[in-house]
Amino acid sequence: MSSLIELNNIKKIYPLGEYELIVLKGIEANIESGELVAIIGASGSGKSSLLNIIGLLDRPTSGHYHLQGKEVSTLPDKELARLRNQMIGFVFQSFFLLPRLTALQNVGLPLLYRGTKSAESKQRSLAMLERVGMTNWAQHKPSQLSGGQQQRVAIARALIGNPKIILADEPTGALDSKTGQDVMELFKILNKDDGVTIIIVTHDPKIAAQCQRVIHIQDGLIN
Repeated sequence: MSSLIELNNIKKIYPLGEYELIVLKGIEANIESGELVAIIGASGSGKSSLLNIIGLLDRPTSGHYHLQGKEVSTLPDKELARLRNQMIGFVFQSFFLLPRLTALQNVGLPLLYRGTKSAESKQRSLAMLERVGMTNWAQHKPSQLSGGQQQRVAIARALIGNPKIILADEPTGALDSKTGQDVMELFKILNKDDGVTIIIVTHDPKIAAQCQRVIHIQDGLIN
């Protein structure tokens, strides 16, 4: 049986005038369904570029990426967008909540893009806010929430479409250590109870140590 994610000789090269910046130099990795994985490495090691490729936000320059056994690196942009919307949820260091919308409205955005009816969207968004312990803040705007609360809303938004994969890029980076640990505990519960595959890019060894597996990336290669 194939892995959920299979990366074979993934390279990423950015042209810089007469020169080339080789960011990924031949990544080989498999991630199974239901895993909680950390990708750790120094700044500039290529971990965010790798996450963008896994998340179908960018394409490899060469190599093969199989998602659920299907080669996806050569698919048209429209098909990549559809797969991304259906299968992948994103959590970022900077939250990226829309300031004029309430927590409830922010969580429901992915359903809006899918054309879900507003009543169903509201019901599902409320249920997801309850899942992350944010029911009492449903009508608050991001400026009225703490950093940890904003990240919980962002996680609820990532989960609302029932994705198979959550990709988290430095999700605790903007939080103090206690709040960051609270967010990490939430990830572990979601992974255990819901079976969501979670991939966390982090520079924090304490966060990485709580994952089932750690992928070390250095100078564009896994070591």
